[in-house]
Parts: sequence; structure tokens; C-alpha cells
Amino acid sequence: MSFTDLKLIKPILTALKKQGYVQPTPIQTQAIPNILNGRDILGCAQTGTGKTAAFILPILQLLEQKRRRSNSGIKTLILTPTRELAIQINESISSYSHFMNIRHTVIYGGVSQKRQVDAVKTGLDILVATPGRLLDLMNQGYVKFLELDTFVLDEADRMLDMGFIHDVKKIINKLPLKRQTLFFSATMPIEIQKLANQLLKEPVKIEVTPPSSTVDRIDQSVYHTNKGDKHKLLLYLINDEPIDSALVFTKTKHGANKVVKFLSKESISSAAIHGNKSQTARQNALQDFKNGKLRVLVATDIAARGIDIDDLCHVFNMDLPDIPETYVHRIGRTGRAGNKGTAMSFCSSEEVPLLKTIQKLTGKIIPVIDEHPYPASTTTPIQQSSKFKRKPRSSNRGRKAYKPATH
Repeated sequence: MSFTDLKLIKPILTALKKQGYVQPTPIQTQAIPNILNGRDILGCAQTGTGKTAAFILPILQLLEQKRRRSNSGIKTLILTPTRELAIQINESISSYSHFMNIRHTVIYGGVSQKRQVDAVKTGLDILVATPGRLLDLMNQGYVKFLELDTFVLDEADRMLDMGFIHDVKKIINKLPLKRQTLFFSATMPIEIQKLANQLLKEPVKIEVTPPSSTVDRIDQSVYHTNKGDKHKLLLYLINDEPIDSALVFTKTKHGANKVVKFLSKESISSAAIHGNKSQTARQNALQDFKNGKLRVLVATDIAARGIDIDDLCHVFNMDLPDIPETYVHRIGRTGRAGNKGTAMSFCSSEEVPLLKTIQKLTGKIIPVIDEHPYPASTTTPIQQSSKFKRKPRSSNRGRKAYKPATH
């Protein structure tokens, strides 16, 4: 199936062609026709499945079909948990609406509200927002949704994890009852299921890549090591491959800063993104990483959720997550858009129970790499020798598979 088969209008098809997208992903194939028909959607899908384009493309088409309406009120609200994801969604709207006259902007906290308020006052078709700043501007009377047609709640489970669910409910109470609602969540805990039941009217349920499954094209491995040796093991693996770009996950903000400090002493360009970093610092670090100025980006889970980095080949789990589903989200940063990816996890003795819960959830045993210089239960690192040299994995650089719309 092609995007043409989904009956998308010419300006959108031209934009997709310009982006190099040819074949829609499964969630796009299922969601786009139903959204165009005005149906509510309950989508259970992880990032990397193409879900963002699955709702943006039909929204753009519906807006174009209603172009004769003269009012300037906001027609579509897309609510998302993190600033990074909100910015990326807004960038995707720019790309897909390149040949259309769509007014859109993004609002989020951590920066001055003046420019955001000015953009809202000029009139919008689409508003992308995070809950805190949106609720603040609504309370100040700057944002109203009298003309809203479509409401998108993206990453609903992450809203719950980050403590935003009450703000989300306050925002929903201010929206028109007559609207189309598109609800997306990677997992469906009880509270999120209840919220979906309240919001959606006879929804079409679309489930793609269940949360307990990991992408087969990701080469996973685990290294048992001592907690104090993890930094040295990371350095060894980064230099041994060699690895051009790697996303490293830590459990804490302090841990992320420590990794960056260690790598900097070893002359490896890196930066951290987490909640204590300013919005400007986080965006600059992400952009430098995308542009190849940084070799390693270190992130906590909240900061990294929804980050979409083209051609990212390696993900490292410095610390195993307490919630097994988080492991799936982490490694899903690689192996996107038809490419292969590699995920390496470090496991200390106290993290073995976490490893077992991850393997139980995914239904797969993660292969253990025994031969490395920093095995568990050793106090002195084994001198690196030829027997510890891993065979280089085949590189993803230059790999040209089809490129579905995954933004």
C-alpha cells in the first residue's frame, strides 16, 4: 500500500514525497482512513511506529476541507507530555504542511510566554502544547477552544507517570463536548483506560506493536558488571566498536551528569538532558547530537521520551529501569525507519531482579556478553587483551531501507 491509496490530498502527498516517505506504517494504514471519516481513535502504539504522522496527516486534510470557515479559533489541540516531543510534533506539522497554508505553533514551559501568546493571538489552526503551560495560558484567558474540532492526547501513559494527569483533566473540562478525540498511549494502565472510556465515543481501537514486545531488528545484549565499573565499560565499548553516536540512559539526573563528566575527561564529546537542564540547554544538546557535534547524548527517561533521532544505531542502558516497560521505550529509540539497531545494557548484582522482570515482560532472554574487561565481582579491571575484542557489528551507516513516516 502507498500513501496515495489512503486518499490523501495532493499537497500532503507532495510533502511526503519531498521527505522521502513511500510506504505507510501499519498504524498509519489503519488510523488515517478512520480519522478522515470522523471516528474517535484509541491507539495503543509506541513511539517509532509512525503514530505522529498517523494523526497529523488526516488532521491536515480535514483542516483543508474546512478551509472556508472564516473564524480564526483553534481547530486542533495536540497535548503531549514533554517539551521535546511537543517541539518535534510541531516540526513534523511544518514538514507535512509544507505545501499548505496551515497556521500552527507550540507552547511549553521553561521559556518566556510572550512569543507564545503573540502566536496564539494571530490565530491558529493547530496548537501543540504541554499541559502546564497550556493550563496557565488558559487560566490567564489567552487560550480558548470555542472552535475546536479535534483533540489529540498523545503519550497518555507518560502524562500519568509525570504527574500531569490532573492538569490534563482540567484542560479536557474546558474543551467542547462535540469534537473528534484521538487518544494514544504506549501502555494502558487502569487509570488511563478509565480516562479513555470517558473521552472516546465508539472509538476504533488500533493496536500496533504491543508494549511487551521489542523490535526484532534491535540487537540486544546485557553485560554483567560491578556498579563502580559501568563508566569504564561504557568507554571501552564506545571505543571498541567504533560508535559514531550513542544515546545513554541513566536512572537519575545526577547519574547523567556523572557520565558526561567522565566522558569529557576521556575527550569524548557528550551532553546530558534532564529535568534540571534549562529548555535552551536541552534543545541545544539535542540539536548538536542530531548534527553530529556530540558523539554521546546522556538522558533520563522523562527527558528522552518521544525523542526521535534519525539513524541512531546504539542505545546504552547504564542503569536498568525499575519499570520493565521503560526498557522497551528506551531501546525503541534505535532500530527505527527500517534500520537495524543495537541496545546494550549494564547489569550489576543488585539489578539482576530488574533484568528478570524485563525478560519476563518481553518474553525473550537477552543474550549475555561474558567476555569483556570489567566482569561482575572483580575489584580490579582485567587488562584489555585480544580475547576481549568483540567482533565489529555490521554498521547501519549507509543503509537505505524504505523510510516510512515515523515522526
